[in-house]
Amino acid sequence: MRIRECCVLPFLFSACLALASHCVAQEQPPPQGTAKPSSPSEGKKRVNKKLRAELSDVDRRWLTEDVLYIISDDERRAFLELGTAEEREQFIEIFWRNRNPDQESPVNPIREEHYRRLAYADEHFASGVPGRKTDRGRMYIIWGPPDEIETHPSGGAFDRPLEQGGGTTSTYPWELWRYRHLEGIGENIEIEFVDPSGSGEYHMANDPCEKDALAHVSGAGASLSEILGRSSRADRFSNSGGSTCPIPLGGVSASNNEFERLDRYFRVQRAPTRLKELEPLVSARIAQNQVHIEYRADFLRVTSGTVLVPITVQVPNRDLSFQSKQGVYSTVLNLYGRISTPGGVVVQTFEDVISRDVPESLFQSSLKLFSIYQKSVPLRSGLYRLDLVIKDTLSGNLGVFNTALRVPRFEDDKMDASSIIVADQIEAVPSREIGTGQFVLNSYKVRPRLSQEFLSTDKLGIFLQLYNLKLDEASHKTSVSVAYRITKDQQEIWRMVETPDHLHQGGEQLTIERLIPVASLAPGRYTIDVTAIDLLTNDTVIRAAQFTVKAVPTSKPTSTLRPPNS
Repeated sequence: MRIRECCVLPFLFSACLALASHCVAQEQPPPQGTAKPSSPSEGKKRVNKKLRAELSDVDRRWLTEDVLYIISDDERRAFLELGTAEEREQFIEIFWRNRNPDQESPVNPIREEHYRRLAYADEHFASGVPGRKTDRGRMYIIWGPPDEIETHPSGGAFDRPLEQGGGTTSTYPWELWRYRHLEGIGENIEIEFVDPSGSGEYHMANDPCEKDALAHVSGAGASLSEILGRSSRADRFSNSGGSTCPIPLGGVSASNNEFERLDRYFRVQRAPTRLKELEPLVSARIAQNQVHIEYRADFLRVTSGTVLVPITVQVPNRDLSFQSKQGVYSTVLNLYGRISTPGGVVVQTFEDVISRDVPESLFQSSLKLFSIYQKSVPLRSGLYRLDLVIKDTLSGNLGVFNTALRVPRFEDDKMDASSIIVADQIEAVPSREIGTGQFVLNSYKVRPRLSQEFLSTDKLGIFLQLYNLKLDEASHKTSVSVAYRITKDQQEIWRMVETPDHLHQGGEQLTIERLIPVASLAPGRYTIDVTAIDLLTNDTVIRAAQFTVKAVPTSKPTSTLRPPNS
């Protein structure tokens, strides 16, 4: 495989990422020994109450006041399950970035408008409680300012429309908000608020006649039907839909659909789902995502504040298109990668052209193999988002991949270790190549085996770095013992121990690179763990990985597979 620099069109990456999803929260099992809740809803309330109690005042206020009306149930659940203040802060950044029409822009008009609405609601709708917690405040925050407002702050005489029975009555203070269009609700939507106590506390009315102050006053505010003797005041309180409106002349109007009114009453209290129109596009993108990407990230300490993160990706050759020319089959991939913070700030980008040339004699067997690529980037500890787009230049097929990238923190004052890498190639590199090129980690070339599958004839390599080892004051050397153990179904299969005499004891950092025999292992799934003990401090670190041994396949005739572009 040959790698050369190129400029991959950024719009390809952005178009794919616009359709990628972000976060998935997993429900945790209940702790053992707790009483079983009487119902799922009761258990959910107890868990949420406990989790909310663990939030800081700032996080609790953000969840229960700032975004109370616009956060989804899944987002709320995910936020409550986060364990640290840093994770919650990063979640909030993701929350707003997902609602930004232009995720590349540092300006988020949706967030700015939301907080403007909060401030307006608090200023104009407060009545003993903050304005954002009133019904008018909630509707304003969710839907914004209405297109028209009909306000009656003192109530007074009111001529009922015919569908509400007609006739004249007197009302409590009330307001009618009209919206020409509400997303997901409909056209020409009216929302009515009533203040029956006269205290300034308006609540959203489900009953269009709740504002009638004379509904319970005998002989006052009669409707046309009641005046003509065709109905009685008692009939108002027997309506099946819960309305207290008088019976209109000629019976119930077809427009007075109680079921539609009730449905609209509840739907209007939920924030709109703004991404519905993207659902068919997402499905289409999944159908076009025809290049499968496998991924792995490892973490090695560079300094106290910086971590080297080798990012390894591979794609199966069978997903790629090859072109034959003069006895050589070739394929070319464009790769673009981006690492960003949860708030959308881009930290690293990288792009390459990946070329693969295969002699005609090896082409059929190469279709069972993979094309592998690695890029090492330095990052500070924290949570990031990794996005990758790979394009097959011959077929136009795309592979789109995104994941959370959690970079660990390596402490300065205690023994620690890098991630353990299971590799199919570990070899020393010449001094002039140290630290440069793909798969080169310090003075070794380490190529991970992403599938972690090995034939009994393969070599299985283990690569690991130890940090913050204690130096003996007299010899100025470390004293470390390392044990390797292979288990299957929790039964020990193989074990080897290296004493300080067998290890190169030098500075505070030690690199372990070993080839582990697998030829004697029967096919199956195994676990290898490496236990390192600092004999000067008795500190211990353990790193483990799994791998699979497969039997060497017997040779069988294979059918000829023609390349897509021959």
